[in-house]
Amino acid sequence: MNAIEIKNLHKTYPGGVKALKGVDLTVPKGDFFALLGANGAGKTTIIGILTSLVTKTHGHVEVFGHNIDHDFEAAKRCVGVVPQEFNFSMFEKVQDIVVNQAGYFGVDYTTALREAEIILKRVGLWEKRNAMARTLSGGMKRRLMIARGLIHHPSVLILDEPTAGVDVELRHDMWAYLREINRQGTTILLTTHYLEEVEQMCRNCAIIKEGQIVCHDSVRKLLTRLPQDTYRVTVKEMLSLGEVCSFNPVQVDEHTLDIEIKKREDLNDLLLKLAKTGFVITDLHPKGNRLEKLFLEILKAND
Repeated sequence: MNAIEIKNLHKTYPGGVKALKGVDLTVPKGDFFALLGANGAGKTTIIGILTSLVTKTHGHVEVFGHNIDHDFEAAKRCVGVVPQEFNFSMFEKVQDIVVNQAGYFGVDYTTALREAEIILKRVGLWEKRNAMARTLSGGMKRRLMIARGLIHHPSVLILDEPTAGVDVELRHDMWAYLREINRQGTTILLTTHYLEEVEQMCRNCAIIKEGQIVCHDSVRKLLTRLPQDTYRVTVKEMLSLGEVCSFNPVQVDEHTLDIEIKKREDLNDLLLKLAKTGFVITDLHPKGNRLEKLFLEILKAND
């Protein structure tokens, strides 16, 4: 069974704006899946339909085998959502926000209290459980959104720009937690503009443009489409570049090189040649974001 099955999905808003034009999309059970696209491409409309906030024009949508038209309640119980905007009452206590959310899904009060304690401790908000939401920092509010989305133990968690405006430390902490719940079996559907997160976190992704899916593949296979990668190499001392001239090295400063690795060439070959020349490498990593480059190329190719 797939977590999400979407077939020939259309949405036309009042006024004639066609947000979705026959979208087909499958998210496997247990996947960490990214839905990418520019603003206005249709990502939010798809999420809205999955979470019952938007009514589709026509098409077929299932969540863990439950058709959203014929088995709406069962489909909705499978889904937890963390929207981009804070949409809880700022004048409620942290614990009350999470517990009340559980009640919407039929979780009894005693169980909700117990589960709220577990999840608030995990996201680092237990000490703030009696604080008004308005007193939390932006990062804490983001954690509260995740806790609220997970309180009923959904089978699929939808994250809409979850790290927007979040500092680096909190971002890493959030991703560690999301990896954990994904390993435990929760399917995650992510939208984000931080494409380096997709490269590090997600197994599969789809790219939507102007209401149509223009690419749907594994992240690993997508990255193989790049004709070359540019690596930034930091060395202890700059020596002659003659041995690696075929890699088009560019000297950035007295300790840094940018070197191109093409598909037909081997990174190991580069490292051997650098070592043969006497270079001592202190750091090596891809320069820039590979998926971002590919994302822009795919969008351009579908103009």
